[in-house]
Amino acid sequence: MGYNEDKQYQLDKRYLRMARIWAENSYCVRRQVGALIVKDKMIISDGYNGTPSGFENVCEDENGKTKPYVLHAEANAITKLAKSSNSGDGATLYITAAPCIECAKLIIQCGIKRVVYNDNYHSEDGLNLLRRIGIEVIRIDADSAE
Repeated sequence: MGYNEDKQYQLDKRYLRMARIWAENSYCVRRQVGALIVKDKMIISDGYNGTPSGFENVCEDENGKTKPYVLHAEANAITKLAKSSNSGDGATLYITAAPCIECAKLIIQCGIKRVVYNDNYHSEDGLNLLRRIGIEVIRIDADSAE
């Protein structure tokens, strides 16, 4: 790796670790996911998986199944971005788990150009959609010693 590539890789790892810490805000039991949207080395939005504003902070039903209205971390970060004066155009999304296809559509529509994630999702449909439109998708182990 060249200097600039190594520097970007180290930044990517740091932002991913920060997203993991942000995931700790989630009340979800099954999986806590965090997201940061970064543009020009500045965090312009953040999110974690959970219920919409005004709902109780309980993500799973009595059987342990995720409630259908729970928002994914990247959807929370993107909708928070939409309420701000910032633009996602050209930004990078750091997410602790790969996006689903529904979130991939939101990522495309808000102009994010890079997605860096740590854990796989049960489906690769979201990643495949992002790659199809030319969005750079990178998987990094935020804990690796590299």
